Amino acid sequence: MPNARSGNTFSRNVLALIYTVPGLPAVPVAEAARTAAINAFAEAKASQPNGGKAATADKNDKRGELIAMLKILAIFMQVASNNNLALLLSTSFEAASQNRAQYPLAKLVVERIVPAMTGTMLVSLSRPKLARGCEIRVAEIGPDGAPGEFRTPFFGSNSRNVPVENLVPGALFALQGRTMGGSTGCSD
Repeated sequence: MPNARSGNTFSRNVLALIYTVPGLPAVPVAEAARTAAINAFAEAKASQPNGGKAATADKNDKRGELIAMLKILAIFMQVASNNNLALLLSTSFEAASQNRAQYPLAKLVVERIVPAMTGTMLVSLSRPKLARGCEIRVAEIGPDGAPGEFRTPFFGSNSRNVPVENLVPGALFALQGRTMGGSTGCSD
């Protein structure tokens, strides 16, 4: 089933494919309504950066409407596909994995570091699906170019915009991050 990260690209893929699959019963969401919802979300997203709180709220409402339609279509396809994986995949939906086995988590990738208030930076890391959270350690880089001692880790249940605080303004820092979870308890 789609989740909150489902976006415009996924919606357009479903729109392009679901109405063309032969043998499906009547799709419960009209194609025109889906197209209108996708376009409304795209417009709200485009106007959001300069629109302030009202534009952000409008974008979130449009995203909610689009996700609600995707959920209806996901339930419809779950029933209509009748365990036919090829039919399900032909509409751009993915089958939910029934595999619950844990596996070692992959290494993290630092996706973004953004300065925040004085002495604070926000760190965004990649995050595998089964991770329960992330840990970030920081060390100040000395005049010789080598990192000093790594400080107590910062924990976050989300891997986006984890605040790393109590930093010396103007200094250089080295970061280490890992995810928590998986079969080994944490990643490298």
